[in-house]
Amino acid sequence: MRRKGLASMAVQTVDTPRTPGTGEGHGPAVDLGPAAALSCRECGERFALGPIFACELCFGPLEVAYDLPAGDPEALRARIEAGPTSIWRYAPLLPVPADVAERPNLNPGWTKLVRADNLARELGVEPGKLHIKDDSGNPTHSFKDRVVAQALEAARAFGFTTLSCSSTGNLAGAVGAAAARAGFRSCVFIPHDLEQGKVVMAAVYGGELVGIEGTYDDVNRFCSELIGDPAGEGWGFVNVNLRPYYAEGSKTLAYEICEQLGWRLPDQLVIPIASGSQLTKIDKGLRELIELGLVEEKPYKIFGAQAEGCSPVSAAFKAGHDVVRPQKPDTIAKSLAIGNPADGPYVLDIARRTGGAVEDVNDEQVVAAIKLLARTEGIFAETAGGVTVGVTRKLIEAGLLDPTLTTVVLNTGDGLKTLDAVAPTTGPTATIRPSLDAFRAAGLAH
Repeated sequence: MRRKGLASMAVQTVDTPRTPGTGEGHGPAVDLGPAAALSCRECGERFALGPIFACELCFGPLEVAYDLPAGDPEALRARIEAGPTSIWRYAPLLPVPADVAERPNLNPGWTKLVRADNLARELGVEPGKLHIKDDSGNPTHSFKDRVVAQALEAARAFGFTTLSCSSTGNLAGAVGAAAARAGFRSCVFIPHDLEQGKVVMAAVYGGELVGIEGTYDDVNRFCSELIGDPAGEGWGFVNVNLRPYYAEGSKTLAYEICEQLGWRLPDQLVIPIASGSQLTKIDKGLRELIELGLVEEKPYKIFGAQAEGCSPVSAAFKAGHDVVRPQKPDTIAKSLAIGNPADGPYVLDIARRTGGAVEDVNDEQVVAAIKLLARTEGIFAETAGGVTVGVTRKLIEAGLLDPTLTTVVLNTGDGLKTLDAVAPTTGPTATIRPSLDAFRAAGLAH
């Protein structure tokens, strides 16, 4: 269905939210910090905090509404800066208890924001203006550690004993690791044909890993059925029944980027699109920082990046449509291979509202961009990072991205997870006998 518009950001106090399934109002019964209720992004109806993800009135998606800190922005900024070097420095702005940093978790976040002057020269960007937010430095080497950390705290609050997910790979590893650290059972579900590196990483933590014959969308449908079955009792699916809390983890990317820029908004961001949730929550995080007075308000543009072989949002944007038509994925960028992205319509809204765009690149361009980033900045990105760098180049060439403005490009994972993408065209420069003559004969003595 086409979901119209964006619900207003819920910063204000939320009164008498409904109890799911009853229509009766009362306050939240769990400690999730400043989280006050769940709010429907379509009709605005509010519900008490709980493991639900869809509005019972209009079936719209739910997101967390807050009582965020009011008062002196300088004091809040100082409080954040004095916090741990992880996403928990932003605990006052997240749906987590105040003592979250003291609990057993993977403590993701506070990854590098790399000033990418070498890449900037290659792309024709003004020196000092291009940055890579490199989230490969997280515990399981992808941004998924951020969202899983959030979901884990919700799972604790609601008394779940098993942590689960449907995954294109990175999320499965993040859930397995987080569950192992926190003492949860884990059982995760993936398409049967994922990259071997991601399969091994998801399995090594000792949880149950189940391959499903089909695409990610088939996996996701199965998990939705399992939630409604007695076999799924006590299971917290981080990206289904815990999705409102899980999604909030992506806001921490916005918080970190602005703090690392000296508490300034970037002018332009290039963000990969799988479900679209990351992009929408980064936008939400930026707007919260403005609302709280932590950054000075100014215009910013958000650009979405997809692989051509799975580009339903890009296709809708270019055609001027509001409806995102599902596609069957066929791309090496498997972490972005979601043919029916849940947040697709909201991505379109944000790209249009901010003056950005949604673009795509083919598999050959993805591989070239992975190699370009590695050669210029020493960052080996997974295929999703190749998509964002490739789309950045394409946007600059098309005149859509201004090379004189501060631009942040996201790399959301480590290239060691997607070796198959670059292995066929990457290898030794030469293989020689162990002698100086052979070294010189190979043309290497220069």
